[in-house]
Amino acid sequence: MNGSDLFYTCSLIEFIGRKTKNTRAAVVSYLGKDNISRIYRYADVFHSDIIEKVADEFIEKCHIATGEFDNVGKCKYTVPDYWDIGEVFERLIEDTYDGQSDLIDFIIEIYNSWLTEAISNFNSDLYYQPRDYIRECYKEGRICA
Repeated sequence: MNGSDLFYTCSLIEFIGRKTKNTRAAVVSYLGKDNISRIYRYADVFHSDIIEKVADEFIEKCHIATGEFDNVGKCKYTVPDYWDIGEVFERLIEDTYDGQSDLIDFIIEIYNSWLTEAISNFNSDLYYQPRDYIRECYKEGRICA
């Protein structure tokens, strides 16, 4: 697993979600496994371009419609950067991936988990908790006390 490629992939998913007002699970669904795999495989190339341009290309290619999920607009506090949230997801994937399954399938699994919705609630403090805490929440299937 390449951490910087995973970081870019997760950050692009976050960027597309914000731009199109879709949940991150919806973005992953629109992109599909082949496009997520392409983003991960060529992250070093995509990273050399402006993220908005890359996002626009995937939004158009995958016909990603505008949704109604606006976690940025609903945030009462300082909105975390898409790179920051990309890093949260990168670490969660790194910390929970066991190498037994296909990495892209696991990325899709993480983004379709209950924890993605909790991390995307920027009015909570979950997204800036220590990575080991977020990992344990995922493993426990609940927000740990």
